[in-house]
Amino acid sequence: MRALVQRADSASVTVDGQVVGAFEGPGLVVLVGVTHTDTEESAARLARKVYQLRIFDAGRFERCALPSGSREVSAADLGLPVLVVSQFTLYASTAKGRRPTWEAAAGGDVAEPLVALFAATLRSLGATVPEGRFGADMRVSLTNDGPVTVLVEV
Repeated sequence: MRALVQRADSASVTVDGQVVGAFEGPGLVVLVGVTHTDTEESAARLARKVYQLRIFDAGRFERCALPSGSREVSAADLGLPVLVVSQFTLYASTAKGRRPTWEAAAGGDVAEPLVALFAATLRSLGATVPEGRFGADMRVSLTNDGPVTVLVEV
């Protein structure tokens, strides 16, 4: 599984003109891609890794008291929201020509339950998790903070 993680000041996802998931204030926008060999364990492991990824500066958050003077903190440390959006194009192959191929991306029957498990695992860790709609034509808007964008794989 792959997750493209973006640190954001705010974000929303819209389907058919309706906002289906959003957050205001700092948080993460996570685009999640699934390939054929991914499992429930990889979905849960990726969720834990993403939520604990230290990409925030503690100095920007008054409520943050960390041991040993660490300045880098995670969304988990701060209790920040994580907007989850399924993204099969993370497994595009551009090795030949100018037209991407999608053979490495898992079909909906495999990917949808794993993306749902990814979001459920984040919730079990204490995150607020707004979501996009699997398979829908979505419009994702965000204010990228930094910008900080990190590709995470398990």
